[in-house]
Amino acid sequence: MKALVWTSPKHMEIQELPDPEPQADEALVRVAYVGICGSELSGYLGHNALRVPPLVMGHEFSGEIIALGAASAESGELSVGQQVTVNPLSCTGNSELQQRGLDQLCPTRQLIGAHRPGANAERVVVPARSISPLPAGLSLRDGALTEPVGCAVRIGELTDPIADKDCLIIGAGPIGILTLQVLLGSGARRVFIADLDGERLAMGTEFGGLTIDPRTQDVVEVIREATGDRGVDVSIDAVGAAITRKQCVSATMPTGTVILSGLHEETSEMPAADIIRREIVVRGSFSYSPANFAAALAMLAAAEITLDPFIEEAPLPSGGAWFERLINAPGNVSKVLLIP
Repeated sequence: MKALVWTSPKHMEIQELPDPEPQADEALVRVAYVGICGSELSGYLGHNALRVPPLVMGHEFSGEIIALGAASAESGELSVGQQVTVNPLSCTGNSELQQRGLDQLCPTRQLIGAHRPGANAERVVVPARSISPLPAGLSLRDGALTEPVGCAVRIGELTDPIADKDCLIIGAGPIGILTLQVLLGSGARRVFIADLDGERLAMGTEFGGLTIDPRTQDVVEVIREATGDRGVDVSIDAVGAAITRKQCVSATMPTGTVILSGLHEETSEMPAADIIRREIVVRGSFSYSPANFAAALAMLAAAEITLDPFIEEAPLPSGGAWFERLINAPGNVSKVLLIP
C-alpha cells in the first residue's frame, strides 16, 4: 500500500509499504479521510519527543472496515463494510485513571500515528475496541473531524459551568475555532478570540467570536477594557507559546481559570507570582476522554459543530506540502483532510 512517511525533520515521502494485517482483537480500515493535526506539525519539525522517524503519522481519520481479526469478528459488534471513525488513544492496562474514564491520562496509553503506524496511508490497523461506527447520515468526511472535536469538548467540560461568563481563546486554529463553538453552545456570554493570522481571525468572526488582532492590539488591554478591568472568567491558550500563556494569565480575573491546551513549546516561563497573588487556577487539557469522543461524534451527527466552509481536501501525496503551508501561512484553512 501507499503511505506518507515522515522520514526526518521537515521531510515526508510517499513509500510502498507492506499491507498491514490485523491481529485477533484488531480491525483493518481503508482510510477515507485523515486530518493533519497541529501536534503533528511540531513532530514534523522534529520538536516533539513523542514522534520518532520513520513514522506514518495520522490520528484524525475515518474509513471503512475491510477485515476483522478472529476475536473481533466473533464478537459480532463490528462488521466488514461499516463506515467508522476511530479513537486513536487506547490503553493497555487498567489503571486508576482508566477506571475513572480518563483513558487519555492512563500511563499505558498509546496513540495511533505515534506509538504505532497511523492513517496517513491507504490502510491502517486499529484496536477493534477503539472503533465507533458512524451514525446514520454522518459522512465519512465529517466523521474524520471527531478527534479534534473531542479535544474541544474536553476543554468545554473543564470550563463548566460557563453559562453567562466571558472567555478568551488565544489561537484561532482548528481547536480554537471548535472550542469557540463549544463554549457558545454552552451559553458563554462572550468569547474573545485572538490570532496573528488575519484570515483565521475572520474565521473566528464567522463562528461568533469577538476577535482581537495582536498585531495591532494589546490582547490584555482589550480584555481589560471590555470587562471593566475585571478580566475574563476563563482563558484558553490554544497555541502553547510563552507569550500566549502569559497573556492568558494576565487577562483572567482573580480566582478565574486558565486552561492550557496548546503544545507549541514544551516549556516556558509562567508569571507564578501573579497566579499566586490573584489565586488563579491553571490546569491542562489533554486530548479527550472516551465520553468526550462519544459526545463529539454525537455533536457532528446532530450538525451542532463544524469547520466548514474552511476545510481543504487534498490527495495524500501532497501532504508534505500542506504540512509546510500550515506551519508557515495557514490562511483561511481550518482543517486539511488528506485523501489516500
